[in-house]
Amino acid sequence: MNRRIVITGIGLVTPLGYEVETVWKRLLNGESGVGPITLFDASNFPTKIAAEVKNWDISEIGENLDDWKNQDRHTCFAVGAGHKAMKDSGLLEADFDRTRFGVYTGAGEGKQNFDDFAAMMLAAMNDDGSFDEGKFIQKGLEILHPIREIEQEPNMPAAHLAAQFQAQGPNVNCLTACAASAQAIGEAAEMIRRNEVDVMIAGGAHSMIHPFGVTGFNLLTALSTNNEEPQKASRPFDKNRDGFILGEGAAMLILEEMNHALNRKAKIYGELVGYGSTSDAYRITDIHPEGRGAISCMKMALASAQLQPEDIDYINAHGTSTGVNDRVETLAIRETFGEYADKIPVSSTKSMTGHLIAAAGASELAYSLLAIRDNILPPTINYETPDPVCDLDYIPNKARQIKCDIVLSNSFGFGGQDVSLIVKRFVL
Repeated sequence: MNRRIVITGIGLVTPLGYEVETVWKRLLNGESGVGPITLFDASNFPTKIAAEVKNWDISEIGENLDDWKNQDRHTCFAVGAGHKAMKDSGLLEADFDRTRFGVYTGAGEGKQNFDDFAAMMLAAMNDDGSFDEGKFIQKGLEILHPIREIEQEPNMPAAHLAAQFQAQGPNVNCLTACAASAQAIGEAAEMIRRNEVDVMIAGGAHSMIHPFGVTGFNLLTALSTNNEEPQKASRPFDKNRDGFILGEGAAMLILEEMNHALNRKAKIYGELVGYGSTSDAYRITDIHPEGRGAISCMKMALASAQLQPEDIDYINAHGTSTGVNDRVETLAIRETFGEYADKIPVSSTKSMTGHLIAAAGASELAYSLLAIRDNILPPTINYETPDPVCDLDYIPNKARQIKCDIVLSNSFGFGGQDVSLIVKRFVL
């Protein structure tokens, strides 16, 4: 059975805004969403900058703030993006079979409450400097909120999305690091293709802009420390890149079986035709130096789409702005596309949005669909000094008008997870 999958709705809550057209316009203008961290005091951290979601809360979609006071920031982002995607698709108030409507998210863990943790640690310290685990637990039982503790589980955004929209079909969350939401979209599409469902909300949400998150990435030396020039700090493929910028937000897409969408005369952004998912099987925080996982992933996506390398008009790169990722992704693109690699425009929208971690893949697939819709490619900003080991066409600093029918989007995560998705202009 050849069930085709189309995308009929997009919802975004990002550092560049929370309306699709606003975010898209800012991307094409080469604007950065990076600035000083305001969500906590980062003055003593090596990295003091991030790409935060500004001036948004869940009341923007009509929800009562008091009803969401115990939910984590990323869960609110997820529900906000999900509401926008459902509304955009025309399904928000539509009559359709909710038992064949599911949710597949690539969402991260909730925020650990640093203040509560510190209070528990202080309560557990004896006068002689020893640690009393019983006092630690006792203090936790006194001050921790049961609902907030539950809300730290990574499946909670998917659970809230299902309840919000009465999605009574499959409900799944995967957390494959930076590849999570791209993997969620790929797996959701496979559910539709296997005739298990007709409609899926798929995407991701994450916020790691908190003391534990920034500490972890600083320990890995993965973050930029260009605190003096925040908007220039994310510089994928540039010789002077020094790490990625931590971002946050959510992106949700409505995936729908083609005839289901056509029967209700839905707007269609594009068709999802290719999906590849592989593992480097190498190291936890390093991608394979020869890009073997990324290469096999892109080739798998091309094969599943029944496309040749020269059919791809644009690549939305993972492009994190770290030394290793950008070099190896370039190598992998060259190995996959051969001589044609020099003719394919490649760009990293992370240069403007920062790295949304689990939500990165879904947001970047949304930008890929908009590139097809408008025949214009977003740039890689802050590209100033070419790197001899990064020698592709990275669409430097300025958006490019070009005929664009088919896009490949890459997402590569810590742990060696690799996902490539291919979307194309919808033709019946």
